[in-house]
Amino acid sequence: MSPLDVLPAHPRCLPSLPRRPAVILSPASHDRDDSADDAFFPDLPPLLRGHPDIHLRNGVLTAARLAALHEPDAEKAYFVADLSYIYNQHQRWQRCLPEVEPFYAIKCNPDPYVLRLLAALGTGFDCASNGEIAQVLSIGVAPERIIFANPCKATSFIKNAARSRVHMMTFDNADELYKVARANPAAQLVLRILTDDSKSLCRLGLKFGAPLASVPGLLAKARELGLDVVGISFHVGSGCYDSSAFADAVMRARAAFDMGAAAGYAFRLLDVGGGFEEATFEATAAILRDALDRHFPDRADLRIIAEPGRFYVARAFTLAANIIARRAPLDGEHAAASGADGEPVVMYYINDGVYGAFNCILFDHQQVHPYVLAMGGSFHVPGNAPQSTSSVWGPTCDSIDCVCPVVALPAALQVGDWLAFANMGAYTVCAASQFNGFQVSAVVYTTGGGPGAQETRHALRTAAGEGALK
Repeated sequence: MSPLDVLPAHPRCLPSLPRRPAVILSPASHDRDDSADDAFFPDLPPLLRGHPDIHLRNGVLTAARLAALHEPDAEKAYFVADLSYIYNQHQRWQRCLPEVEPFYAIKCNPDPYVLRLLAALGTGFDCASNGEIAQVLSIGVAPERIIFANPCKATSFIKNAARSRVHMMTFDNADELYKVARANPAAQLVLRILTDDSKSLCRLGLKFGAPLASVPGLLAKARELGLDVVGISFHVGSGCYDSSAFADAVMRARAAFDMGAAAGYAFRLLDVGGGFEEATFEATAAILRDALDRHFPDRADLRIIAEPGRFYVARAFTLAANIIARRAPLDGEHAAASGADGEPVVMYYINDGVYGAFNCILFDHQQVHPYVLAMGGSFHVPGNAPQSTSSVWGPTCDSIDCVCPVVALPAALQVGDWLAFANMGAYTVCAASQFNGFQVSAVVYTTGGGPGAQETRHALRTAAGEGALK
């Protein structure tokens, strides 16, 4: 095995750990030239280089080293974020939807590195609160690059947005028009219409969106109040798994545009919302382009924006978690607990759960899939290792803290081994709590080791005001 194939996952392995070069134990030094400066922003962790798998392994090695020094919480769970993935997703967006300006939905993942990178790449931002607006403005984003995409806002939020010169905002009801008329009569309003979101994981139409039948009345009220309605928005739902929903939504938007013309408005903005999935993006983009060509053939004076979130970040983050406890049959009891009817034989407890990063299971309807990062002091897990029907649980004292109710895992897994979870960048960190006193998992950042790595560093260095990449 290579030097990276062996590590001290258990305290009992530490005495025999061979000495290794510093490159293994120091993530910051891996795959970088001596002149590179990883401290892009003084208030953020360093930005490392190299494939995320390297940093996942380095985290395990560092935890073993700290455990040997009796450091409290040495085996703490952690994320590894590959920022070059986000860069490459942006290039993908520009290739497939060159006419559509992405306004990143920061509620999906307001990570400071993510926001700075997307700002440097020129995206806009979809904000839903004072706090999100302030976070985006604080990194130097112009207020014109923000849409306050919350149809139902507190009056004080509308006033604060006006003071910040954030004027583009959505609405879907008459009461919102009265509030805007009092708090920011210079607002550039976008009417959010109701669409069919039945093919999405999160159906936002249950809460937001004006039915087409109510659009003429709302536009008439806006005219009466002297407000400027500049366009139409829709959202097919978060995590849309049927791309045809976009075609139907664009058709409804066309009808709303015609209603706007009848009310005396010349709409100049179409916001096609979010719901873009990584796996179906090309198909969705093709359907959206076709729908725009059909219903908006003359787009010379039309600005089209979107509100992607998970598309950019879902696969950029991977979580590593330590097995802190295990419940299994005692020796000699295995036959009596053989997992009849597919019931788990072994219960594993890890140090992050549904009150932390795995809140996506409850709030975002996600299913997560663990894989073994380190087992028995090694990063190498034989493909033919015997499996056990298992369950994986979080660290809190609440019985709903179940990460995986049934999953096949190697029977040899023990306390001290590590599991990893891919696709953990969307609606995870943003809603994590410190319930039961458990801390939110920290993030290790890298620009990856493949395409887009240098371009990502260049964009972030520019964002940091340090000029071109050295």
